Amino acid sequence: MQILEFVLQVFLGVTSLLLTLLILLHKGRGGGLSDMFGGGMSSALGSSGLAERNLNRFTIVLALVWFITIVGLGLLTKFAEL
Repeated sequence: MQILEFVLQVFLGVTSLLLTLLILLHKGRGGGLSDMFGGGMSSALGSSGLAERNLNRFTIVLALVWFITIVGLGLLTKFAEL
C-alpha cells in the first residue's frame, strides 16, 4: 500500500505542475497578469481556434485525472487507517 501511495503522490505532483503550466498557456481575457506576458496584444499573433480548443480539452482531461488522483489518495489514506 505504501508503494501505491508514493506513486499516486508523485503522479499528483507531476499533474499539478502540468495543470499549472496549461492554465498559464490559456489566452487571457483582458487585464491582469496575462498582459504582463504579452497577453494584452490582440492580433493574429494569438493562438488559432483549433489550438485553443485542443488546449481546453487537454486541460479538462488533465484536471479530471488530477481530481481522480486526489480522490484515490484520500480513499487510500482513509482505508489505510482502519
